[in-house]
Formats: sequence, C-alpha cells, structure tokens
Amino acid sequence: MTELHGAAVVLRTTVPADVPALAAVRATPEVRERWRGEDDMAAEVAADLDDPDTHCLTILHQDRIVGMIQWYSEEEPDYRHAGIDLFLDPSVHGIGLGTDAVRTLARHLVDDHGYHRLVIDPAADNAAAIRCYAKVGFRPVGVMRQYERGADGTWHDGLLMDLLAAELVR
Repeated sequence: MTELHGAAVVLRTTVPADVPALAAVRATPEVRERWRGEDDMAAEVAADLDDPDTHCLTILHQDRIVGMIQWYSEEEPDYRHAGIDLFLDPSVHGIGLGTDAVRTLARHLVDDHGYHRLVIDPAADNAAAIRCYAKVGFRPVGVMRQYERGADGTWHDGLLMDLLAAELVR
C-alpha cells in the first residue's frame, strides 16, 4: 500500500472501505459540478478503483478523508508522462490541501517513478484549480476548445497544463 506524506495531507492507496466517504464528497454540489457522472456516486468511485489504468489515492487530513487524487500514465517511451486529477471536499477548499496533495503526488511521480513531465487539465473557468496547480509549478500549455460537456449539456473549454520535473516547486 502506498502512503505519501505531504505538509498537511497523507495520500494512501484507496481501498473499498473509503468508497462511502469519497462518494459523499463526490456528491457535494461543488464537486459534482466538475466531476459529473451517474447518480450512483459510490458506483462511480468503485469503478475508478477497478480501472487498472488509474491509480487512486485517498487524501487524508487530520485522519479524515477529504478527497481523492488519481494518476495515470502514458508508457510509450517516446511520449512517457503521467497525468493527475483530483477532487477535494469543499469544506476544506482554500486552505492549501489541494496544493499539498498535488505537490506530494507530483514529487512521488518525479522522484520515485522517474516521470519527466506531468499533465493536468482543469476546466478553463476553474480559476481556483488553476491557481492551485500553478503553485506546484504547472504552466498553461493551451486551451482545449469544447473539451468536456457540462451539466447543462453544452461543451466547455479545458486548460491543458504541464509541469517538467525541473519546474516542480518543492
């Protein structure tokens, strides 16, 4: 089981017992706006755990589950990189836990797995997420037009950001 320690968070391998707490976070309106899915949030989280290409880590703060961070990889040698995604309980937004979680996972991916490049793709209008990722060293690469469908059924832009290993703000 992976366990990574940040300044304020602990990231550990997500286990089935975490699903109810993570589903409750996913069901909050603020998270659901960005992490849509079907009505059964527990099934959505469980599906993430069953995906062999996605590595799920539960975010703990003061021994409380406050979210999940995931990573995936492209292992083709000429394009090798890893990507990150996360959701965080709105009750802890704005106190640096997202930045700490992203920095902790980025450090692990660079130092322990040898990735030279990481990517993340927030919604282009998600200013808080973009600021969070920039604090870790991610830089905007470009806007991905009409990248994802919103809850209203219309298409919305995403922002591709990347981070090179040497740019990681430790």
